[in-house]
Amino acid sequence: MYKLCDGVFEGGGVKGIGLVGAVHEIEMAGYRFVNVVGTSAGAIVASLLGVGFTSGEIKDEMMKLDFRKFQKNDTLTGMGLVGKAVKFVWKNGVYSADYLEAWLEELFQRKGKTCFGDIRIENAEHERYRYKFQAIASDLSDSRMLVLPRDLQNFGLNPDRFSIAKAVRMSMSIPVFYEPVILTDADGRDHMIVDGGLLSNYPVWLLDDNAPDPLYPTFGFRFCSFGVDEYGPQDYQAIGTPVSFVKALVRTTLDAHDKHFISGASGDLERTIPISADIIINSKKCAVSAVHFGIKPQERDSLYQNGASAAKNFLRTWDFEEWKRKYRKKTRLMRKARIA
Repeated sequence: MYKLCDGVFEGGGVKGIGLVGAVHEIEMAGYRFVNVVGTSAGAIVASLLGVGFTSGEIKDEMMKLDFRKFQKNDTLTGMGLVGKAVKFVWKNGVYSADYLEAWLEELFQRKGKTCFGDIRIENAEHERYRYKFQAIASDLSDSRMLVLPRDLQNFGLNPDRFSIAKAVRMSMSIPVFYEPVILTDADGRDHMIVDGGLLSNYPVWLLDDNAPDPLYPTFGFRFCSFGVDEYGPQDYQAIGTPVSFVKALVRTTLDAHDKHFISGASGDLERTIPISADIIINSKKCAVSAVHFGIKPQERDSLYQNGASAAKNFLRTWDFEEWKRKYRKKTRLMRKARIA
């Protein structure tokens, strides 16, 4: 008898291999995912789960994937910094994500599920559960977050007929690095769509309706350093140079929204599996970059094992009934008060 759960997956570029290791342990513990949500690299893993891939199948694909093709040079980018600058001015991004989209499309075709209508959940009790997989993207033209596929209707598009691979591409189009996706709305206006991580890199809020007695848990999968997942003094970074300023600016853009939401949402940290992005190579500790496309087999294995270890540790203490008693008791009391 399988246990059910929902899953929310943080973005992290090539670090997404760690998400797969954690998913494997969750599956080995007898869980099966009902709804899955992801941003950027998290959207890649979530989408593959959404169309029916197992963690073992995803691992096989990730381990043999040549990530360098995600940063493939064309005529302009092959000319060095000048060519890349011209490409950015021309296309608002240096690299094309065509290879990623084609790679995903081929995988989805294997399962016979390429459009959102193929993963539609009939008789869903709420719009947030309408599709088995959802992704977060950012609309720069309207300065707003997009939840895909449901927000596609705002562009006059039928969500059921929209390509899952295209939605994932939109979610992981890292600004400047990748060319944005252009969507034209019903009024003929073009919208520039980029990485959802700009607005919510860890959308744990999306699948939570704050029900007083949820039928099954929502597990979050996100990256951390130092083996912890708390917002505290270790998050502080001194800013003393222009480079450190730019890094802090990007970091805040990616994390501030989710930090605010998680810190104010009781129980989110307790249902989150913190996966370390730090690995040991040749006795030296290093943090894997999201765009480390030249990642070596040993590094992939280390990230995968980080995810597996994190999930094992999480499951040792996870108690859904205790979590509900602790974090949903207040909701139940509030509802009773309103009825009275």
